[in-house]
Amino acid sequence: MSYKDVDRADPAQRDQIDLLVDEYVNRGVSRRSFLRRAMAVGLSASAAASLLAACGGSGSTSTSTPKSVDLLTTWGSTELDNFNAAVAPFTSQTGIKVNVESTRDVNATLTTRLQGNNPPDIAILPNPGKMQQLAQQGHLIALNDMVDMSQVHRDYASAWTNLGSYNGKLYAIFYKAASKGTVWYNPQQFSSKGYSAPATWDDMITLSTQIAASGGYPWSMGVSSGAASGWPAADWIDQIFLALNGPDVYDNWVNHKIKWTDAPVKDAWQHFGQIVHGNHYINGAPQSILATDFTSATYPPYQSPPTASTVYLGDFAAGFITKQFSGIAAGTGYNFFPFPTISAQYAGSVTGGADLVTALKNNGAVKQLVAYLATAQPQQIWVQKGGFTSVNKSVPLSAYPDSVTKAAAQQLASAAFFRFGADDLMPSQVEDAFWAGTLQYIQNAGSLDSVLSGIESTAAQAYSS
Repeated sequence: MSYKDVDRADPAQRDQIDLLVDEYVNRGVSRRSFLRRAMAVGLSASAAASLLAACGGSGSTSTSTPKSVDLLTTWGSTELDNFNAAVAPFTSQTGIKVNVESTRDVNATLTTRLQGNNPPDIAILPNPGKMQQLAQQGHLIALNDMVDMSQVHRDYASAWTNLGSYNGKLYAIFYKAASKGTVWYNPQQFSSKGYSAPATWDDMITLSTQIAASGGYPWSMGVSSGAASGWPAADWIDQIFLALNGPDVYDNWVNHKIKWTDAPVKDAWQHFGQIVHGNHYINGAPQSILATDFTSATYPPYQSPPTASTVYLGDFAAGFITKQFSGIAAGTGYNFFPFPTISAQYAGSVTGGADLVTALKNNGAVKQLVAYLATAQPQQIWVQKGGFTSVNKSVPLSAYPDSVTKAAAQQLASAAFFRFGADDLMPSQVEDAFWAGTLQYIQNAGSLDSVLSGIESTAAQAYSS
């Protein structure tokens, strides 16, 4: 700025003023807050008003349209390739390039960037709990003026828009959903061995023991994921808990109305223990489980010959399988069976997850990309490539490329009881303790009481604050 108050400012003041301008133009700081803070760093009321006018004056949105958007996500490998394909038409139509930073620990990366006053333009968050936290802290931009809200309400059920809202404003678009009620197997192997897909937990344990007794390994499992290691095991426990205890007790667990040391929680972990500590259930366990990443863990049932029979992972596993085994046929080469019933009254229980589009800056490029991602077009592109489930009602079931991806989408839509993965809804420090606790338990079956007590201590502090 060229007016005299800023020209006379010392370097520290100029840095503060530059920061304030950036926050106003790109992150939606209100007009009132801008004026108050400008005067707090030493500007006169008239100079603050002049600075506001120079920034665009009457609103919180930059009128400029940058030529690129900085987007932070967990997507990598196949998922990133598919996302790039989904946004290619956007870049072609607008000339705006989408620069993707991929990280397995979005929470840590985002925290670092926010602390350094270098937020991404858009962040793809892995759960609504983190979105609520960031919206409450004022880091997110409401999307109401970025998208056609009438179309959003036509395309998305109220359950999804409500989950994406905070204090009556929309802060997130649910872009990529996932059913986590899927157990993957090799239909050809099952047929040749005379195995049947189990309908109940007891049937699944019986089959697992039968496979192990014959010298095979019934399960493949990998929980390695860098700083986020343990989340695949937490997914197991979330799904078991819902199928065992039902949605009401599940909600009480998420909201810490029951303790981690209480019987329903311990029971779910012990059910998981039947798999992870099963005799001859997983080749090289427990060290192999801790050392194997979740993507690679999906491969053994489909190797020639198969080196395991089943693997539990969300419906996005289809993308990993089809990329690794070119030409493998959906339905006959690979398939899933629904996670088995544990308690009859909660049959059809499905946990799931979703990736949320959120904005941390407000400019023309961000507006255009958010508006595009909210529509059916980019979602349908990824749907047709596989490993993607959309909750946008304008994406037809006929768009799903095969019987397996269509069945996963139908499972999500028709679940008798559906809940988000519990760890994704908990405070981040509890989620971290949960993930770390699964690693301890996998390593040592006798550590369960200590693990649960430790998580409970973290939860008691997190929820009280």
